[in-house]
Amino acid sequence: MIYLDNSATSFIKPSSVKNAMLEAVNKYSVNPGRGNYKLSLELSEKIYETRNNISEFFGGYGAENVVFFASCTVAINQVIFSLLGDGGHVVVSDLEHNAVMRPLYKLREKGLKISFAEVCEKDKDKTLDNFRKAINKDTKLIVCTAGSNVFGIRPPFERIAALANLYGIKILVDASQAAGIIDINMRESGIDYLCFPAHKGLYGIMGLGVLMIKEGETLTPLVYGGTGVESISESQPLLPPERYESGTLNVPGIIALNEGVKFVKSKGVFRIHKWETERLKEIYYYLKGNKRVKLYTDIPDTENYLPVLSFNTDFPSERMAELYGEKGVCIRSGLHCAPVAHKKYGTLNVGTVRISPSAFTSVNDVREFIRITGQILKLN
Repeated sequence: MIYLDNSATSFIKPSSVKNAMLEAVNKYSVNPGRGNYKLSLELSEKIYETRNNISEFFGGYGAENVVFFASCTVAINQVIFSLLGDGGHVVVSDLEHNAVMRPLYKLREKGLKISFAEVCEKDKDKTLDNFRKAINKDTKLIVCTAGSNVFGIRPPFERIAALANLYGIKILVDASQAAGIIDINMRESGIDYLCFPAHKGLYGIMGLGVLMIKEGETLTPLVYGGTGVESISESQPLLPPERYESGTLNVPGIIALNEGVKFVKSKGVFRIHKWETERLKEIYYYLKGNKRVKLYTDIPDTENYLPVLSFNTDFPSERMAELYGEKGVCIRSGLHCAPVAHKKYGTLNVGTVRISPSAFTSVNDVREFIRITGQILKLN
């Protein structure tokens, strides 16, 4: 099998992540923070270690400002519904995922105004200017992806964050595709809220999302309930992370994520990004030379793109996915939950074939993918 759907979820996991999962089930099937016995206390320490490692890795504001949710989508909803629940104005990029857009569209029913800022491929100055022009006196929040899950394009989110800080506007960065692949530092960039999942570039498992909050920021909780602290109070705790973490945590996911972060740190985000980009370049050059293939972006590089590539052929994208699947190649087709990005590139009605390597994608995987692609296009 050749797996090139890592933008959806990384399939091959480091052995340390797998071992952590087993340890979580075999040794730590207890509740952290709900008991004074040894195992519960040990587990609390492991979860704290995970929060602390995440905070250090992403330049955050300490372990207490690292919050765990059931998914990155829930984390994004937490920020959006808290800050924009009573209306106002939001600026978003024209590359956003439905995890961002659907909550905003729901709040639009209650009077929220939405402005799109065009992301110009490989033109950071023009992109920044587009965000500046979209801001008005009622703007409460800027939401920007760290990289498109369809076309791999990287907006200059650090500069956009600096712009938001200048205007006194909060900024949420969706790092779903970028976490573990590019360097992100909350403090240096001035990011107020950073969201990402465990199961993509950080090589954790599905069912866990992370929200990192700037120190001093307070949100209205999305969910209320038991937190293991201040149980006598009728109100939700005031301080993070417990303020936002009602219910039992995904312990196996958290322990596995800790090992995923360690793995990425040991490899180096730049080395991972460079490796994946080089693999994607080989595919890009091959596809560019085939008259039956349509590409939508310039050749991938580490400065302007994440290692994600979309293309189409004279077959429907869904049919291409079927043909690849018959030959043991796992890719994604369709709209990838990002119709805004597809509208931008004129692919809303047809979708795209999307490929995305990982740190475990080999040179042989790429060459076999190219061979199979040639076979499919020649025989069909």
